[in-house]
Amino acid sequence: MALYCVGDIQGCDDAFERLLATIGFSPSRDTLYVLGDLVNRGPDSAAVLRRCITLGDSVRPLLGNHDLHLLAAAYGTRRPSRRDTLQDILLAPDRDEMLEWLRHQPLARRVHHGGGDLLMVHAGVLPQWTAEETLAYAGEVEAVLQSQEFAGFLQQMYGNSPDLWSPELQGTDRLRVIVNALTRMRFCSPEGRMDFESTESASEAPPGLVPWFDAPGRRTLNTLIAFGHWSTLGWLDRADVLGLDTGCVWGGCLSAVRFGTTLADRERYHVECPQAQMPGA
Repeated sequence: MALYCVGDIQGCDDAFERLLATIGFSPSRDTLYVLGDLVNRGPDSAAVLRRCITLGDSVRPLLGNHDLHLLAAAYGTRRPSRRDTLQDILLAPDRDEMLEWLRHQPLARRVHHGGGDLLMVHAGVLPQWTAEETLAYAGEVEAVLQSQEFAGFLQQMYGNSPDLWSPELQGTDRLRVIVNALTRMRFCSPEGRMDFESTESASEAPPGLVPWFDAPGRRTLNTLIAFGHWSTLGWLDRADVLGLDTGCVWGGCLSAVRFGTTLADRERYHVECPQAQMPGA
């Protein structure tokens, strides 16, 4: 049995299919964690969701910002943008099945492998949070998304404030901070105040900001975190963090990692991707 993680697919089903063939993925034997943003900007979002659903429990996704955006657009709480490529889902005869499946996916996962823990999120983890707290806070959002009140939550989910976590936060403000950290964050201040404007690579951090994984005193420092979301960061392979968004939809590649007997034993696989959208278009 092999354990894999794959970065942002974003509707690029052809690349996804080729990557599964490259790694020799066996749904009866292997497990693949998808680190969010299954859909949008690429040409075949519906095909990606159908493939994941068909593969059953062997494929275990996380929700990313584009996945949440699809849910908001589908349930009338957010207007699609001109760059969205979600119509194949929104107009599909099996639309409800795909949306229900997506709505019941988590925002964070943890797996124990080879004597260590792997924490998986789409974007980042606030420096104030432990791994256990990250999973618990993600669970608060998941409970609302999977409830009858999900549409109301999606309507109020968007916004950049509050941008600083406090355990005293309640209601929509609390849930919004959790969503923004797990699905949108790249940079933050050393104190953990999130920034939502900068999309540069980690080496070009704006003044006063650091990549979230380099925030001083980060409480998950001793837990390996795998994430996507940050295409300008590219492939990042460190002892404490593993970044897998290598810009498939922008003409980069779709990347996966295979873990060996331990989490430190890693092998990268990738397939080249045709450019589906121009950055900034």
